[in-house]
Amino acid sequence: MALIVQKFGGTSVGSPERIKNVAARVAQHRARGDRLVVVVSAMSGVTDQLIRLAKDITPLPAEREMDMLLATGEQQTIALTAIALQAIGVAAVSLTGAQAGITTDGVHTKAKIQHITPKQVHAWLDSGHVVIVAGFQGQTPEGQITTLGRGGSDLTAIALASALKADLCQIYTDVDGVYTADPRVVPTARKLDEISYDELLELAGAGAKVMQLRSVEFAKKFGVIFEVRSSMNDHPGTIVKEETRSMEDVVIRGVSLDRNQAKFTLTGVPDRPGVAARVFKALADAAINVDMIVQNISHGDGAPTTDLSFTVDKPDLAKAQKVITGLQGEAGYRQLLVNEKIAKLSIVGVGMRSHSGVAAKMFETLAKAGVNIDMISTSEIKISVAIDGARAELAAQSVHTAFLG
Repeated sequence: MALIVQKFGGTSVGSPERIKNVAARVAQHRARGDRLVVVVSAMSGVTDQLIRLAKDITPLPAEREMDMLLATGEQQTIALTAIALQAIGVAAVSLTGAQAGITTDGVHTKAKIQHITPKQVHAWLDSGHVVIVAGFQGQTPEGQITTLGRGGSDLTAIALASALKADLCQIYTDVDGVYTADPRVVPTARKLDEISYDELLELAGAGAKVMQLRSVEFAKKFGVIFEVRSSMNDHPGTIVKEETRSMEDVVIRGVSLDRNQAKFTLTGVPDRPGVAARVFKALADAAINVDMIVQNISHGDGAPTTDLSFTVDKPDLAKAQKVITGLQGEAGYRQLLVNEKIAKLSIVGVGMRSHSGVAAKMFETLAKAGVNIDMISTSEIKISVAIDGARAELAAQSVHTAFLG
């Protein structure tokens, strides 16, 4: 009798009919004698609707209240899923993140899990129930409701699988697995049978929406092997696991396109030690993640200055702009430029460690497609470029064809 953690995303539970389909799938596993913990997201579109409601009241709502508001989306789904299971004769119970024992830090809207004490989960499993847990949320030691950021239901499932020592963790979504690119952008993209934690980490960090970045980090840290598969069919998915030697035979595993980026440029920054550190510390203190960074030092007459450019996620744009504007007197920059019309294109593959010429081929491909490169960032197994958002799809298709056919 296996203990299985299954996660169903917002599209998979996007309507009463789809919730019934999820219940039927869960019931099949239960009929085989498996014990199940099912993590669900808010129904498709609900989170965005709640955000719009808050922003109709004020452009910058308090983050504590946003957590209180957004946590209700998953709580609707857990209750409806439990009701659907009960309606077909399967004992089921719904638990919020707090009731499931998920304790987080106090960073609202982007909380990190500190530990999980799943006493209630074990008790309900032992009494023969399917346990439905609200993804995306937890509670601080002081009792404050928190949320884990976009895609946080993936993290809930991976963390519960680790805490419960589950035999299997399955992430159900609206696609068959992890693809070489987003099929909606690159029609020739194909499903991967397996992918390493590191490759999926880089793809997720580069904007691939199949998995939340932090959930993959957690899975790697605690060795949670999991499968990404479709909730719409029974086809095998993509297994995510530790890298094996044979994986290096494939130079590029996937291409990712992220339109959710905004670029900040501080012009005329005094070229003196500590200025960049002050800027990025202020952003870090505001819980804003910075992605790509480029600094150019001028060599003209007069006191040396630099232009400092960096990218952040678009949802953090207003907050980052407020932070940077407040630093103008201290940092001494001349002007702040903001560009929301950029995209980040990335190629990822552990084979890049042992194959040369990958960057040259990528840049040559983009040049032939008439796509100009604005910023470049690299890691051991990833190359990312910031490009004009209007040419993003052409760029992704061209690079995918060049490396993956």
